[in-house]
Amino acid sequence: MEPKPQHAITVAVSSRALFDLVEERRIYEEQGVERYVTYQQDNENVTLKPGPAFNFVKALEHVNARLRELYPDEEELFDIVLMTNNHAQVGVRLINSINHYGLTIERFCMTGGKSPVGYLKAYLTNLYLSADSEKVQEAIEAGIASATMFSANKDVPFCDNQLRVAFDGDAVLFSDESEKIVKEQGLDRFFEHEQLNENKPLAQGPLKGFLEDLGKLQKKFYAKNERLDCPIRTYLVTARSAASSGARVLKTLRSWGLEIDEALFLAGAPKGPVLVKIRPHIFFDDQMFHIEGAQQLGTIAAHVPYDWATGFMKKPKAKNMNATCG
Repeated sequence: MEPKPQHAITVAVSSRALFDLVEERRIYEEQGVERYVTYQQDNENVTLKPGPAFNFVKALEHVNARLRELYPDEEELFDIVLMTNNHAQVGVRLINSINHYGLTIERFCMTGGKSPVGYLKAYLTNLYLSADSEKVQEAIEAGIASATMFSANKDVPFCDNQLRVAFDGDAVLFSDESEKIVKEQGLDRFFEHEQLNENKPLAQGPLKGFLEDLGKLQKKFYAKNERLDCPIRTYLVTARSAASSGARVLKTLRSWGLEIDEALFLAGAPKGPVLVKIRPHIFFDDQMFHIEGAQQLGTIAAHVPYDWATGFMKKPKAKNMNATCG
């Protein structure tokens, strides 16, 4: 039984986030759309290799399987939608690859070269993952939680029986109000500001809703005494210092009624080595410096490109980032 869209947690992924289409993208850019479509049709029985969102999608489907074991009639499940500007003629290869890997992706949106972002609300999308930063920005501006996917520079094993999602704090789970103080007035003023406002919850950031979705599903497992064997685990990985600015973060989560399983306050230390220990299926951050550090050590990272307070895009500018196309 598939989840009904109005009850589902809908995660829309682009074809070039789900699969490795770098070579196909090169053909499209160098030889044009007609040659690209012909190539895809000629190779439609050649299975595509996994892209950066692939293991995340598999982990979502594992959560669905566990939920159905406990709640056979459950409709509040993850619903994966393939949201792509590919032409319909390319659909056969995508379907063949999805079936090869045993993925449950029943809903497709193929827009034939036009941006698919306008369909995200019609599909009741909770999270949109693409490798095209312009489409991600378009989605963010439409009020949809979105991030640009980046492949890791080396392979690391992922946990097969637990979805692990790591979030940065400021400008991801929370607004960027405090981050702006660091940039404009320095760390000392930031520490002073956070201590003065310790009991004032931070405004929500673009990924707060997705953490909320994960929390709702976790509670379904807790209700069946499955807390110690819960197939979802969440992490806060922040550059904040615990002593000087951590209390406000934790009190904000509490005021929202949300739990985070692990909170790591790094006080400015690199995030990459900690993420290697966590091995998340996806790590959301708003700063390309942290995305790049995670990527170099084997973490699949997703850039949240939005300056929440001002509405300006923070475009990826790091070298050697090689976002998977689309």
